[in-house]
Amino acid sequence: MNLRRSPAGAVIRAVERGPLNIGIIGLGFMGSTHLNAWSGIPGASLIAVADPKPHRLAGDLSDIQGNIGGPGVRRDFTRVNGYRTPEELIADPAVEAVDICLPTNFHLPVTLAAFAAGKHVVVEKPMALSGEACDRMIAAAAQAGRVLMVAHVVRYWPDYAAARELFRSGRLGALRSAIFHRKCAAPMWGRWLKDSARSGGGVFDLLIHDVDFCHQLFGSPLAVRAEGPEQLDRGIDWVLARLEYPHGAPVAISGGWHHPQSYPFSMDFTLVAEGGTLDYNSAFRPLTLYLADGTEQKPELEIHDAYQAELNYFLACAQANHWPEDCRPQESAAAVRTALAINESRRRGGERIAL
Repeated sequence: MNLRRSPAGAVIRAVERGPLNIGIIGLGFMGSTHLNAWSGIPGASLIAVADPKPHRLAGDLSDIQGNIGGPGVRRDFTRVNGYRTPEELIADPAVEAVDICLPTNFHLPVTLAAFAAGKHVVVEKPMALSGEACDRMIAAAAQAGRVLMVAHVVRYWPDYAAARELFRSGRLGALRSAIFHRKCAAPMWGRWLKDSARSGGGVFDLLIHDVDFCHQLFGSPLAVRAEGPEQLDRGIDWVLARLEYPHGAPVAISGGWHHPQSYPFSMDFTLVAEGGTLDYNSAFRPLTLYLADGTEQKPELEIHDAYQAELNYFLACAQANHWPEDCRPQESAAAVRTALAINESRRRGGERIAL
């Protein structure tokens, strides 16, 4: 038996055994991203993929697009079983864990089917489109005695992980303000994303990362207020959300989709605390700590591929049959409820929505 340490410091006991057999359901942008990550993780064996497009099952992923990274590539699937439907892959007795990278409206039924078949499940964010759906997924995992984890990759992003550990250490003192931005072009690679009934829109697709990170840093907010335009037919879905916490410091999340195709992806945050300011911008500034005494520091980062880090952590949890402590599904469900409240407040013109 060996020990694996997660980026947040929790130790998972990984059982010495052969590779865990993985099946990926959905070979779109995120499915291909996870495919690349799994290929570099010792202890994982990709044995099955499912996608309705025959050319993707043959390994041709060249038509895949996304808001980060380059176009898809061709992969050798000669030793990988290809299935046209999630149900066929889930029925494969050799598959021990499924990685669900489907449109969000499919997360609930496919997750339930996977647990009914005795598989471990990692499912892409957002967890689901309602709090009730999240609760059903958690209950199914508990009943099956299998691991459920939601792939909130920002928790494993080196700059975000380092900022989290610095803030949690208490070294910076009390929070004074926090703001998070995340923005990109409207997604043109998946029509389902522009259907809010299937995706939840920009808040669920994009800003859920920052909602989840706020939950990890500060806990669940007391209430939210939000405003912003939602014109999905024009590729615009932008939100400014203010999260209310007992500590009283202002916390804001802003961003979304800015017209189709040309607008570049970026993410940034600024945490102002009593002892200093943490600042990060993906476009031009790594994580930097500006101290109250006027000096600045570059915090040490654990350099790794964030997608590999999250999936490696899931792998260790599945091998130990131990629910994830670093990314608990209950926290993912809470982030969904906050995202729902943000959308509801926006629909009501910025009305305060209690949680």
